[in-house]
Amino acid sequence: MPLTSKRKGEDENEKDAIFVRFLYKANWFVLSQTEGEPIEIPTIPDWDRSKALGTLAISEVPFEHMEGNCMGYARKREIAISPLNQMPHKTTFHELAHVLLGHTSESEMSDTEYTPKNLREAEAESVALICCESLGLPGAEFCRGYIQNWLSGDVIPEKSAQKIFHVADQILKAGYVSDASATH
Repeated sequence: MPLTSKRKGEDENEKDAIFVRFLYKANWFVLSQTEGEPIEIPTIPDWDRSKALGTLAISEVPFEHMEGNCMGYARKREIAISPLNQMPHKTTFHELAHVLLGHTSESEMSDTEYTPKNLREAEAESVALICCESLGLPGAEFCRGYIQNWLSGDVIPEKSAQKIFHVADQILKAGYVSDASATH
C-alpha cells in the first residue's frame, strides 16, 4: 500500500520532504481471493508510439549499432531500435525511460549526481515493465530477469522508485489515444 508522508525540515532554512513508502497490509487481498459474479476487466486505452515520441519531443533515428546483442540505444533526446528486435515496444519503453530519467544527459553535466550503470539499467527496465504490464503487452517476464540481473541482489532505492513511476506515467500518458481522437 503506497503511503505519502511529509517530513518537516529540521530548521526554517530546510525544505519539507515529501516521500512515498510502501507498507504491507495483512488485511489486503487480491481479486482471486474473493467470491461473487465475475468482474469485467476494464479495457486498456489505445497507446500510440508516434504520438508518444512527438509529445515527449524524442526523435527516433536509424539504428546504427554493430553489436548483435544490442536491441536499442538512446542518446540525448534520440532513440534507435534494432530492426531485428522481436519486442520493439519493450525496447522503446526502455530507451524512452533512459532519456526521461536523465541518463542520456548525465555525461554532459559535470555538476550532477551520476547514476551507476546497474541502477540506470534497472530503472529503465522497470519503466518498461510497468508500461508493458499496463498496456497488456508481452515482455514483462523478460523485464523481471533483466532487472534482477542488473540489481545483483540490491534493492531499488526509494528515490529511484519514485522516478520510475513518474516516467512510466509520463510515457503512458504521452501515447494515450482517446476514442474521440483515434483514427479509424
